[in-house]
Amino acid sequence: MKGVLIMANYNIDTICVQGGYEPKKGEPRVVPIVQSTTFKYETSRQMGDLFDLKEPGYFYTRLANPTNDAVANKICQLEGGVAAILTSSGQAANFYAIFNIAGAGDHVIASSAIYGGTYNLIAKTMKNMGIETTFVDPDISPEELDSKFRPNTKLVFGEVLANPALKILDIEKFAKVAHQHGVPLIVDNTFPTPIFCRPFEWGADIVTHSTTKYMNGFANSVGGAVVDSGNFDWTKYSEKFPGLTTPDETYHGTVYTESFGKAAYIVKMTTNLMRDLGSIPSPQNSFYLGVGLETLHLRMERHYENALALAKHLEKHPKVSWVSFSGLENDSQHELAKKYLPKGSCGVISFGVVGGREAAVKFMDSLKLAAIVTHVADARTCVLHPASTTHRQMNDEELLAAGVSPDLIRMSVGIEDVQDIIADVDQALEK
Repeated sequence: MKGVLIMANYNIDTICVQGGYEPKKGEPRVVPIVQSTTFKYETSRQMGDLFDLKEPGYFYTRLANPTNDAVANKICQLEGGVAAILTSSGQAANFYAIFNIAGAGDHVIASSAIYGGTYNLIAKTMKNMGIETTFVDPDISPEELDSKFRPNTKLVFGEVLANPALKILDIEKFAKVAHQHGVPLIVDNTFPTPIFCRPFEWGADIVTHSTTKYMNGFANSVGGAVVDSGNFDWTKYSEKFPGLTTPDETYHGTVYTESFGKAAYIVKMTTNLMRDLGSIPSPQNSFYLGVGLETLHLRMERHYENALALAKHLEKHPKVSWVSFSGLENDSQHELAKKYLPKGSCGVISFGVVGGREAAVKFMDSLKLAAIVTHVADARTCVLHPASTTHRQMNDEELLAAGVSPDLIRMSVGIEDVQDIIADVDQALEK
């Protein structure tokens, strides 16, 4: 639940390998899988103190588990936060991040260029819960963004690198306007990961992840994470965030900001949302995530290197109508990439095939090495047609706002030999 910066003086590559867990004498060298729902104590008072949050410890895995906490600590250290929690999916992470501070009657501002599932969560499901959202183009001017705020606006949300439009969020712009209105900026950092971008350094307050993607890296476990920077002053805007700054009668009258300081946001998420909704990952899944994180710094470099090589190849191909990848010098996102993603972005590229939707489907069906899967961002190259899959619930206007054209192919470039990847794409384009 809490991220203890035990490796604050080490570089990010070292944190990938050894962060989050420091075994003591005689303890396992590798994070153990504590596959237990519950934990034993000797007296009722000991258990009561845990329930009252007077003592740290574990009593039920829905609220906290040693395996989950070790991996959450590592992610917290990678992002440079003060506290973090794992969830059972990236969708759960985004839902928790918003719902922790916004409820019925509140208003949210969100970038329109986000993953289709997140768009539907915010635009439809959370609307049914009484939370209204205004979607804005990520290229919106600060003045126009300022005009979208209401007295009941509780937060601003966006994706650092949009899936699949690959638009880069101007984090500083959105953070500055959000802070002028006394609300936090929440950003999903799934695609760049902290290897390529650390949003807290640009003014973001809370970061979310679908750890299912690059962080896990091998498509063997679904998960999510929420990390708090500890930088947003909830008490300064107490009237906006009473759930954090006034007594919580469902948890013994605890005032989270008074009892837990900078960790207040994550503690409230644990004691309220995880308690009531229970989207906790299994310790086994967290273990897989932890193993994946140990090579994150190596894999992200290879993903980007391969994707850039393929993007440059496709740029010159006569059967490709357009390519979107911020690493390309003539890409619309290249200038923002130089600022926020100077070392790389990710391994995902978008492009269109001459001939539109039908040609795109024929191309995908002809691939041999790359697989057609719903997943994205793992070690193996995979491909998807978002307009007919991940974003199929959107109408044409919503697709356009999200940056998804009917002919858009999303290719997640893996860490195989890049010449094999290019050869596979070429033979499919020929067909």
